[in-house]
Formats: sequence, structure tokens, C-alpha cells
Amino acid sequence: MSLRILTQIFARKDTRTPPARLARMLPYGLALLVLLVSVGAQLEEPQLFSALRNLVFDRYLLWRPRDYQPLPVRIIDIDDASLKQIGQWPWPRTELARLLERLAKGGPAVIAMDIVLSGPDSSSPQHSLRAWNEDPDVSRLLKRLPDHDAILAETISRAPVITAFMLTKEPDGGGEPALKAGFGFAGERPLTPFMDWSGSLRALDIFEAHAEGNGALNVTIDSDGRVRKTWLFVPGTESFYPGLAAEALRVAMRQSSYTIRTPKHDPDQNIKPQMLVRIGELTFPVEHDGAFRVHLSEPVPERYIPAWKVLEGQVPDALIRGHIVFVGSSAAILKDLYINALGKITPGVELHAQTVEQILQGITLTRPDWALSAEVMAQLLIALVVAAILAQLGAVWAALTGIIGVVGIFAASYRSFVDHGLLLDPLTPSLTLILVYLMITAYRHFQTERQRRWIENAFSSYVSPNLVRHLVRHPEQLKLGGEKRLCSFIFTDVAGFTSIVESTEPEELVAILNEYLEGMVSTVFAHDGTVDRIVGDAVAVIFSAPLEQADHAQRAVNCALALDRFAQAFVERKQREGRPFGLTRIGVHSGAVIIGNFGGRSQLDYRAFGDPINTCARLESVNKHLGTRVCVSGATVANCLDFRGRPIGTLVLKGKTRGVPAFEPLLESDCDSVRVRAYAEAFRELDEGHPNAFDDFRTLSIEFPDDPLARLHWHRLQRGQLGSTIVLEEK
Repeated sequence: MSLRILTQIFARKDTRTPPARLARMLPYGLALLVLLVSVGAQLEEPQLFSALRNLVFDRYLLWRPRDYQPLPVRIIDIDDASLKQIGQWPWPRTELARLLERLAKGGPAVIAMDIVLSGPDSSSPQHSLRAWNEDPDVSRLLKRLPDHDAILAETISRAPVITAFMLTKEPDGGGEPALKAGFGFAGERPLTPFMDWSGSLRALDIFEAHAEGNGALNVTIDSDGRVRKTWLFVPGTESFYPGLAAEALRVAMRQSSYTIRTPKHDPDQNIKPQMLVRIGELTFPVEHDGAFRVHLSEPVPERYIPAWKVLEGQVPDALIRGHIVFVGSSAAILKDLYINALGKITPGVELHAQTVEQILQGITLTRPDWALSAEVMAQLLIALVVAAILAQLGAVWAALTGIIGVVGIFAASYRSFVDHGLLLDPLTPSLTLILVYLMITAYRHFQTERQRRWIENAFSSYVSPNLVRHLVRHPEQLKLGGEKRLCSFIFTDVAGFTSIVESTEPEELVAILNEYLEGMVSTVFAHDGTVDRIVGDAVAVIFSAPLEQADHAQRAVNCALALDRFAQAFVERKQREGRPFGLTRIGVHSGAVIIGNFGGRSQLDYRAFGDPINTCARLESVNKHLGTRVCVSGATVANCLDFRGRPIGTLVLKGKTRGVPAFEPLLESDCDSVRVRAYAEAFRELDEGHPNAFDDFRTLSIEFPDDPLARLHWHRLQRGQLGSTIVLEEK
């Protein structure tokens, strides 16, 4: 029997053919394909990847929010308490004028209105003229009263006020908002395509004309409903419009324009370069579309001043002087509330205020132009390392390396966020790496399972199926090379098989022989024996190899008896069919042998080498001289826990000087028979050299003429051969 295919599978040396090597490389080719697809998808910047990145960056913001510092930024909050005291919104424009006038007295650097002053004041006297046209006296009185919008416009003209607008997609709405600042472009002009705004909700012309600035209130709302960015510059239909935060900084620093620097960029590339914006002495990056990611701090009460306190004169000038002041609302009824990146409700005015605070602190959250390239290189490098380790050291070490790689990616990303404000995506490379690992592992598992099934199916023809399954599950027990081990062996041969071959047609002979061998091999497998080889009609069997069996000797004896029963029944069946078949002789022996894989790189053969193998073959052969069918050596009997049989004698095989004790195994039903008891007593006397042995064996041969051992010893005694040692002159 040969196990060379099995041992080659577990051998270290690579003896695979080119197709086999190609098959082994296939999973790594698939993994590379996954990497290429992932990289291509990342280069296209799909919404899914942006959403995944946002989830990670939101977590970073939650872990490390921006530290609040008492910067000169205030929010005048039209809160619920102010609405309760002053009245429901909208307030009369005279009330807003009074609010701005009180703020202006405090000496703010700028007052940015997070309120769109669109449409005339419905509470203004002029708005009531239509209702009183038929009463000349009332009409004249109303005309003499001051217009609320004019009062507010004049107040705006005396204060550093920024009005607000919102670009919309409503057709025929509002017209173009007034631009209060100029734009200077260093390098190329921004390549961002302008948005398809078709209208605007803006302040009245009278307000825009008197204001020092005019800023957009638009915010970017992501697909999950969260606001993570404000627009410092909103791409309009024809040009950029400054956002409210940008205008607040410009007016506060007494600048008349913005300077925007855009690096050279290939318009065919999906990755857009960041823009650098300069306002006075401040320089900070914004994204290619003018958006600015807000690094939120925790809400603090110091940032807010209720509007009613300003109107009541309860706010010290020190809280206003030199500050960038935003006027907005946190009242839910005014619906200027958003969900921020931390998952909390934030008034829109605070988003603008925190944007200004962040820029004044010099803190930016940027995803640099090289971020995607770095992420792609990291995932390629780690994926190749994991694939190489998976190929050489297996799944456990590859998984450990992958885990270390993923942890390293996340750690580097987080430290980049904390130390430098860089937004490097750890999730997409990690997920790609995990997918690569799973693909290779799954493919290898599939291959291993297919290989395991193939091994089981193939070697079940040679080795008992349960032994094959055990070896496949525990390949470490199949050691390459040779080792010394105590094993038991069975050799079988069919008497007169040469004559059978000569007298039987080839087709019929093959059918008979296959039927016989099928029964013999099945019997061996039933006792967990290993078929070492089949040569013609002869079968050689090993016990305790490749897998060690503590009870190998007992298994061998039991198997020999089962083989004898099958062979006897087979002969009887063939005789009834008119197809004579010879008796099967069986030899059983145990001994220490060298067992393992022998041969070269091109040929491996699982074999046992040693004198016990030759002895077992000789014991099978001596059955024809002894008249027995099964001959078991004393070495095997000594290792059996429950041997049933009778002694044959000490056999001195031809060419040997040392005798081998031999026994004939018996069925349990024969052990207490008169014949066996009488034989045991006669053999004891023979072994001791007692003269009565002659008469005892003569009596046995007369009473049991079919007992081959009784006849054997009677004939020996007749020839004067005393004792139990039998010297064989023939093999």
C-alpha cells in the first residue's frame, strides 16, 4: 500500500506541477482583484465610502471635541425666554433696530445677522395704508409715521452689520444677492462646478445696500441628516458667495476682499485639491467646494447672551466690545436647528459661531489631497503582507498580522486627527483588508475541504475509512521519514493459486479474485487495519501504522480469525458454484520495525522495514507444513490481552537459528472442547520430554484424525523428534 499522495500533501517540499502552483496562486490573484476593485471604487469617491468615513470621524469628534476657549465670539440668542418677553416672531423691524442699536453701543467688531430680512415689515404703518385708503385722515397720519424698514436700514448703516441670504433652487426667487467683497485668485481659479441654484431668499435691497457684508446661511446636510460642514464660500450660479462666518471674519478684520489660492489640478481627476483662503492675516484651508468641516466643542453657556437681556440693557459692554457677534435663534419654533456630527441638536447660528472660533484658534479638520493615496498604499502593503504570511505560516498568523495592521491603521488615523487635524480614513482600508483575508481563507478552506474529501475517497480504497478521516483531521500524526515502532502484521496467501490461474479463463479469474479481495480488504478495514500491499492473491496488512494502536496485537489476531472465517465461507461458496478456490493461509507476527515514508522527491512510499515482516511471511508459508490455516507467533500472543488458542511449538524457520514460538488461534467455542484439552495435556508432556507424550499423541491422532497438529506431533515422535522445537527444512 502506498500513501505517497497523502504524505506529499503534508510535506514541506513543493513538488507541485505548474497547474498546481497556478491553482495555489489563484486565491491571491482574486485577492488582488478585490484590492484593485476597492481602490478603483475609492478613487471614484462613492457615497458609501464617504458615509463610512463620516462615521469614523464623528467618533473621533466625540472622543476629542474641540476645547472651548473664551474667544471674542458671542451669540445674541432670540431664545424662548426672549420670545416670551418681547413677543412671538417675527418681531417688528423697530425692535430689531433697537436690538442692533444697543449692540452697536457696546462696540462689537461686527454684528452678523443669522436672520434673513426678506420682505417688508407687515407691522409697519405703510403696510396698513391699503386698509385705510378710504379714510383720508388716517392715511395722512400713517404716511407721516416712520417706516419700520427705513428705521432698521438706518440703524444698519450706523453699525458694522452683515445681512444674510440663502441660495435656493426655487425658480424666479429673489435674484442675485449683493456681493460686498471682492475675490482675488492666486494660481488657477477654482475648478468646482457651480451649483444649480436658481433663486435666493435674501434681504431687502435697502438692508443689503447699507450693510457692510452679506453672507450665505446655507449649510451642507449629509445623507444621514447630519450637518458636519458649513459653507465658508457657497458656489453660486456664476461665482462664489461668502458664507456668514467668512463675512464675519472679513468685516471684523476690516478687509475688503478674499484671496483664494488653488493648486494646479487635472480636471479629469475625481480628487479635487483644497483651496487656501486668506483674510487679512488669517490663512486657512477649505475644501474644493468651499465647505469647511466644523470641529465642534461642547455647548457652553458663556457663548450665548439672551436677546431680551440686551434689550433690557443688562449686558455689560465688556461682553460685546471687539467681539464678533452673531444674532440668531435657538428657539425650536423658528426651526433653525440641525443635528450635528455628535448627534446633538445645534442651532444654525452656533454652527457659524463655532466655525469662526475654530478658525481663530487655528484649528482645521482637513482631508489632504494625498489622503486617498496614503490609504490605498497602506491597504495594499498590509494586504500583501497578510497574503504572504497566510501562504507561509497559515491563517492564525495572518489573522494576527491583519489585526495588528488594522489596529495600526486606526491608531495612526486617530493620532493624525488629534495631533494634526488630518482626516485619514481607517475604515475603508481595514474593511478591504478583512475582505481580502476572508476571501483567501475561504478559498483555502474550500480547497482544503475538497482536498480532504478527495483524500478520504482515494485512500479509503487503501486504508480503513475511519483511519483516513482521523489522519485528515490530525495530519501531524503522519510523520515524514522513518521511526521505530512496535507493529503487528498479517500475511495471507491462497493455496494452489497458480493452478487456479492456469485452469481459469482470465475474465472469470479477475471476477473471482476481485470478489475475494473485496471481502478480505473489507474485513481488514472492519478491524482498522492498514492494507500494506496486494500482490496477486496475497494480502499484507499492518496494524499500528500509520496511526499507533495500543491493542494492535489483539486486533491482528481478531482480524486473522475473521479473515479465516471469510476465506472458508468463500471457498465453500465457490465449490457450490463449481469454481474451486484454494484455502487461505494466514501468518501473524509482531515486532519492532522502521516505519515511515521512504523514497525520493519523485516517489514516496509508506513502508515498514525489518525482520518481523519476513518472519510474518514465513509463518504464513509454514502453515502448509503444519497443516494449519492460521499461525500466530508468540510475540503477538505475548502482546494480546485475551488470546485464545493452542501452542504449535517453537519453529526454527529455514535459515534461522532462533526459534519462534507459534500458536494456532481458536474460537471461544473450541477452547473448552475435549480435543483441545487433550491436546494441551499432550503438548505439555511433549514440551517437558515426558515419555507419555508418544502415547498421548497416538491416541489423539486416532480419535481426531482431522486435527493437523495432533498428526504433526505424532509423526514427529514416530521419527524420533522429541520436544516441542520444530526445525523446518523448507520455507
